[in-house]
Amino acid sequence: MRSSQTQPSDAPSRSMSPIAALLDILDLEPLEKNLWRGRSPDAARYRVFGGQVIAQSLVAAQRTVEDRRVHSLHGYFMLGGDPKIPILYEVDRIRDGRSFTTRRVRAIQNGESIFAMMASFHVEEPGLAHNIPIPDLPQPDDLPGEEEIIARFVPAMSEMRQRYWKSQRAIELRPVNPESYFDRKPAKPEQHVWFRARERLPDGQALHDFILAYASDMTLLDGAAIAHGRSVIDPEIQAASLDHALWLHEPFRADEWLLYTQDSPWSGHARGLGRGLIYTQDGRLVASVAQEGLMRLKTRG
Repeated sequence: MRSSQTQPSDAPSRSMSPIAALLDILDLEPLEKNLWRGRSPDAARYRVFGGQVIAQSLVAAQRTVEDRRVHSLHGYFMLGGDPKIPILYEVDRIRDGRSFTTRRVRAIQNGESIFAMMASFHVEEPGLAHNIPIPDLPQPDDLPGEEEIIARFVPAMSEMRQRYWKSQRAIELRPVNPESYFDRKPAKPEQHVWFRARERLPDGQALHDFILAYASDMTLLDGAAIAHGRSVIDPEIQAASLDHALWLHEPFRADEWLLYTQDSPWSGHARGLGRGLIYTQDGRLVASVAQEGLMRLKTRG
């Protein structure tokens, strides 16, 4: 079975742009009722990106729901995914209520669960409204782009970190304080990053929710590492997402700049906790995120 799942036709074309490849892997293949198959864009990675599994799980859940938007999801990572073979997504239609719909999704490889998620969907209805104001921070057009960041900081990095920053990604990042990623000085455990999809996306709020779910797993644990003058991609750190919670509040477009303001209130026992709020440029709070991750120092030998 493994050999039949690793044919070149199972992978997105290398000629695709990063955003086209992302949209391709979000187009899950239906196998039968409540069961879909997803692929990974890069078989050369040693592990499937956690945001991909979150987003594909949400796609599978959303395909069993009509006329309701996801408002929260909670997931646990159990095993690292193998990018060389597809992932099966099995949906349990737990409840269809008058106002809320509940789904459970299990991501499976080689007969084992690698990720499990609960998601809740809600009909649109009015209610009392407020949100914490957006922080007063530089706008993305006033910050260095990725090319400038790479030119300024990347040449002094390790080969592993250079590959990370030079890789083509579907999501464009503009850190408010890029120095915090590179200067290796313990700092306040917080960071702020503007992000957006690199290309214009089709309309439809569900697709933009999927893209945000994918991006919400990016950079969130860095705040915990920054407190110790580290990075989660340092070779001496073993890092992995353990769980992930996302609440979606307001409509937005993932191809327009969003501010991901993050902090880490705690780390210890080889784990770190990250929290995030995601705003539009006009100050609407559109999502909240929380994640705990493994942040283990590797022992020599």
